[in-house]
Amino acid sequence: MLYFPFHPMLDRAMPIRSLAFTAALFLSSPALAADAPATPSAMVAQAPAGAWRPIAPDALLVMTVEGGKRVVIQLAPDFAPAHVANIRALARAGWWDGESVYRVQDNYVAQWGDATEKKALPPGIAANIVPDYVRPLATLKGAPVPLPYPDAYAPRTGFIDGWPVAMDETSAWLPHCYAMVGVARNLSPDAGTGAELYAVIGQAPRQLDRNIALVGRVIEGIGLLASLPRGSGDLGFYAAGERRLPILSVRLASDLPEAQRPRYQAMDVGSRSFADYLRLRANRKDDFYERPAGGVDLCNAPVPVRQAP
Repeated sequence: MLYFPFHPMLDRAMPIRSLAFTAALFLSSPALAADAPATPSAMVAQAPAGAWRPIAPDALLVMTVEGGKRVVIQLAPDFAPAHVANIRALARAGWWDGESVYRVQDNYVAQWGDATEKKALPPGIAANIVPDYVRPLATLKGAPVPLPYPDAYAPRTGFIDGWPVAMDETSAWLPHCYAMVGVARNLSPDAGTGAELYAVIGQAPRQLDRNIALVGRVIEGIGLLASLPRGSGDLGFYAAGERRLPILSVRLASDLPEAQRPRYQAMDVGSRSFADYLRLRANRKDDFYERPAGGVDLCNAPVPVRQAP
């Protein structure tokens, strides 16, 4: 049975970054303008058109569930290329059609795919993927935008090409933040195929970073997954007699008719708007907040995504 990830247990000390790294963002970015919006959401709402980048249709996975409701996942091919290639092939084969969300564990994950684990995979699906989800920094698009605060799970964190990343000096990987999508697997060295997927619906289980492939994030419909009834079986699997949420279809947006394609944009992490948004996430002081936090966690500074106007 594909039962990973386990429930989180923190067991790692917090590394502290160098002062030089911590200061980098502030030394290179001007202060907020006097008339700048007071809240992160207002900053996002007022960001100019040039601060947004389109998300390609072949990077959008559209899952339609019972009742015609929709979950849209942005795929991250640069961070897990072999798994994302499998996921695209599975979607084009209609492999998930008629399957279900079969596990919902409180404060942890919602998982979907073939509950029986007996359904044959389409031809051409890579079955023995070598873990490829810790990526050399040199292969990724653009220079990292640092988040200058200590992190409990990585020497440093930041953002690359619209994604939150944890990093060391040579590599980067996606973090297990709320709404991130990962690949269920059996015991190592199995890395999963991408046929069984899960979305994080609770406090970020960052201890899973670099242990399981993360392939994207839910950008529409995470509330639907997070509000499903919890499974009463071990690890939140639905027990006999408990109703699973049926999946009607899963398709790449690029394979849908033009009129049916969802269109989304992500904020450019190299933009002034994103730098201002980060500063407000870390140092909010307005009519509601009396005490600025003085810092922000990687998972508490999600890259803004919006429907394209």
